[in-house]
Amino acid sequence: MFAPMPASSWWIGAVIAALVAGLLARFVWRRWTRAAALRAMLRFRARVDRFKLTGKRYISEALLADDAIAAAVRAHAAEHGLSYDRTWARVRGYIDEIVPAFNLLMYYQFGYAASKASLELFYKTSVKVRDPQAFERLPRESIVIYLMNHRSNADYVLAGYALAGQVAISYAVGEWARVFPLEYLFKSFGSYFIRRRYREPLYHTVLERYVQLITRNGVTQGLFPEGGLSRDGHLRAAKIGLLDYMLGVAREPGFAERMYVVPVAINYDRVLEDRSLLRELRATAGGPTPGRWTQFREVLNYAVSNFGRLSTRRWKRYGRAAVVVGEPVPVAPWLADVAREGVSLFDRPRPDRLAEVQRFTDSMMQRIGAIIPVTAVPLVCAALQTFDAEYVPEPRLFARIEELRDALVHQGAEVVEPAREVAETFERAYRMLAMRRVLTKQGDAYVILPRGRELISYYANGIAHLCGGFEAEVRSRDALPADALVGA
Repeated sequence: MFAPMPASSWWIGAVIAALVAGLLARFVWRRWTRAAALRAMLRFRARVDRFKLTGKRYISEALLADDAIAAAVRAHAAEHGLSYDRTWARVRGYIDEIVPAFNLLMYYQFGYAASKASLELFYKTSVKVRDPQAFERLPRESIVIYLMNHRSNADYVLAGYALAGQVAISYAVGEWARVFPLEYLFKSFGSYFIRRRYREPLYHTVLERYVQLITRNGVTQGLFPEGGLSRDGHLRAAKIGLLDYMLGVAREPGFAERMYVVPVAINYDRVLEDRSLLRELRATAGGPTPGRWTQFREVLNYAVSNFGRLSTRRWKRYGRAAVVVGEPVPVAPWLADVAREGVSLFDRPRPDRLAEVQRFTDSMMQRIGAIIPVTAVPLVCAALQTFDAEYVPEPRLFARIEELRDALVHQGAEVVEPAREVAETFERAYRMLAMRRVLTKQGDAYVILPRGRELISYYANGIAHLCGGFEAEVRSRDALPADALVGA
């Protein structure tokens, strides 16, 4: 007869069995998620930068060993009378805040599916790559930076969705997204967080060295140079901080020839935040600032009304969301042009260097502006703004839309579906404008409603610079004050 096993031995056996089962489950889970992620990546045939898959711990250790960060720690400690330990602890906090943890499965399975579902709920999306062969000709080890105009916070989703079949983009994301669960989602998608208007030199040294580390290792990045959403519809003045950090890698041998900047233009038939942006614009011009209760009530009304339309099957999408991807611009020829003036970019004093970077960024913003997609609502709003009246007869309006569209096509603008009948184009725009109480029909004419003029100007401003002979009329009847928050 065997002696009964002591109770303590049963507990030890149970604990060991649980540990083994846990390790086995973890191993199986990791194998499954890795295989699922690789299948998703192969399905999209997308380029994923190998360095993106590097663990956060390795990147953190590389930054902590960086000589430039060590020098910044010494300077900060001496200036503020802090110990090295406290200053290094501050650096570790910055690194933990900035550095993401890219997850291939989250990006290509959950992220793509969620972005597709949300975009298809609100918009009909269209993506145009002006020269697909240009991307095929890029060197395998190229460093690509996508510069985009910033119309809506949905830009992050739209651009990521549009480019998912080409590349996984890492964005620089502002503090607005540092809330649960957005922070976890953005970090798992490879985005890194930045503190805007935070001037501490130590923080900016950490941020600069991180940005240069991932740039040096070929991570594809997406930037919104305007630094914030357009509040009046026009393109805003470009900010150069992050792009200057990235271009700093070109001072090292062999990197300038690998670097390319790609202009990307985004436009919508409806920007989700448009009325909020206009309210902010009025506040900067001396208008009233709404309280939190007013803003909460507007959000609640918006959610309830949309839920009602969904539940009663009266839901209508918000028109078109369009993306145009321009041709890659190599960085090396620009650097060579700067050097031919007598001094290379990186041998110039900092103010002179930043001025050259600003000129380069401004030229890229001009490229972005030239390929802004022209969707139905901006086209109709621009046509309405050429009339100095609130009452526009239908025949004159249709004729003006056709004239304006022909002028845009003649100038090479990216008009969405330019061969569509004018009446159909107008009907698509009118459905949205009437729903939002911007425009209404009276007899054989259309009337701009009192609250509609601002929105008409907002959407017309987005394409005013493309309107050729009609540009002066569109701009002269702009009902909005200038955006006083440029660069905010």
